[in-house]
Amino acid sequence: MGTLTTISSGALSAQVDATGAQLMSLRLGEGEYLWQGDERFWSRRAPVLFPIVGCLRGDFATSAQGEVHLKRHGVARLYDHKVVDQSPSSVTYELVSTDETRAAFPFDFRLNMTYAVDGEKLSQTFSVTNTGTVDLPFTLGGHPAFNVPVPGEEGAAFSDYELVFPERWTARVPAIDEKGLQDFSNMTELFCDSDCIRLTHELIDKLLTVVFVNVPGNSVKLVGPAGHGVELDFDGFGFLGVWTATSDSPFVAIEPWVGCATAYDESDVFEEKRGTIVLAPGATCEKTFTIRPF
Repeated sequence: MGTLTTISSGALSAQVDATGAQLMSLRLGEGEYLWQGDERFWSRRAPVLFPIVGCLRGDFATSAQGEVHLKRHGVARLYDHKVVDQSPSSVTYELVSTDETRAAFPFDFRLNMTYAVDGEKLSQTFSVTNTGTVDLPFTLGGHPAFNVPVPGEEGAAFSDYELVFPERWTARVPAIDEKGLQDFSNMTELFCDSDCIRLTHELIDKLLTVVFVNVPGNSVKLVGPAGHGVELDFDGFGFLGVWTATSDSPFVAIEPWVGCATAYDESDVFEEKRGTIVLAPGATCEKTFTIRPF
């Protein structure tokens, strides 16, 4: 754990760790909504995923700049990020490419992560700048995990919770195997013409990670039996992962992603992965999602 920074606005407060620029706490009043980490289940809380989401096949890919050797979810979560801007309600971190990152990912970049609380929402903004002289390919994503039960729902079971979407739709999700690779030729229909699905450990155990594609409205709520939960809005993120660690873990991760793990119908060329953003030299890309506890 590195240096922690606390930001707040009204009743909403958050705490962020410079190591990984990772969200460590999200409180509404005295209630803690963010999973607080437990090695018996999962020790992290909300890692930043960059420059990949999920796994490469064999942790390897080729690229226009040479070989890519990245473990699950990439390098951003592994390093200390520098605070470059701060106010009572926001903080911005910076991570720049080094010889060490280039050994795994042979591109130059600057990643700025901004966390800001405003009213009832926390925003998490990824800003990626290509600081090199060649095109920069990457994907990115969030991985916030939430306590189940959430505050105000003490005694509620994991299976008392629902994922609620802003409109009715039919959700078909790809299979994912023990290697973390996705199979878009093997799709499971989770629900048809509905706006919700009950959250169960059995569902996640079966699918390993539930990967929704093109969620309508780019929004989802985790709602408990007493009406408390969290709402995520993630415009510009084409995938939404839902995951927990074990069959009795008291948390669920709800993860907005740009891109996803390598799929069986893809090559091992990094630039050809689903959802890959390619930035020209000097260009910047920003993506923001918000979390509203209630």
